[in-house]
Amino acid sequence: MNPYGLALTLTVFYLFSELHARKRAFYTNPVLLSIATITAIISLSGFPYDSYMESAVFLKFLLGPAVVSLAVPVYKGRGTIKAYAREIALGIAAGGTAAVLSAYYIARLLGGSEEVLLSMAPKSVTTAIAIGISEKIGGIPALTAVLVILTGLLGNAFAPELLNLFRVRDRIARGLATGVSSHGLGTARIILEDELAGAVSGLAMALNGVFTALILPYLIELLK
Repeated sequence: MNPYGLALTLTVFYLFSELHARKRAFYTNPVLLSIATITAIISLSGFPYDSYMESAVFLKFLLGPAVVSLAVPVYKGRGTIKAYAREIALGIAAGGTAAVLSAYYIARLLGGSEEVLLSMAPKSVTTAIAIGISEKIGGIPALTAVLVILTGLLGNAFAPELLNLFRVRDRIARGLATGVSSHGLGTARIILEDELAGAVSGLAMALNGVFTALILPYLIELLK
């Protein structure tokens, strides 16, 4: 196994992280720029994608511990989270349902096929769960995976700015909105700005995955 994919990923992300630390602008988002740059390098150089993924497998392994580590801020903020348990539950139910309906009807208005509509419906759920949901309801899992990643990227790049634009200052609300709408990538961004908001976002991401997996098959039947 060659180390080039791992070295490329770490180098590119480090450089863009440094740039973002200086500029602090949405267009310098290191995740978005890193993905675009690495994609361009792989495409132009002819470096096989499979070889890249094989060499960067260590980073993929770290994804599991990274997700589990979100339990730490949740535990630290458990008192506040418990106090707002009802609001969080209602927010997940409302936000999760809105995410499904908005994706489904926007795709329908744009003339998407039934398969595309079903593939878009679980876009705000973390990838592993979204793919399983897509398979169950008759969507295209590969398309769902791409849409999930795009949704997360948009949340990572713009969620705090949008929340600021609409003057959403409450820390619970900021975390809840980010976690429900843009899962892990959005959570990774918001937790850097506020640990409590990040804790709520991580919790909302997990619970919204469960909520969507339970209600989406029945909701799709009603929409049909």
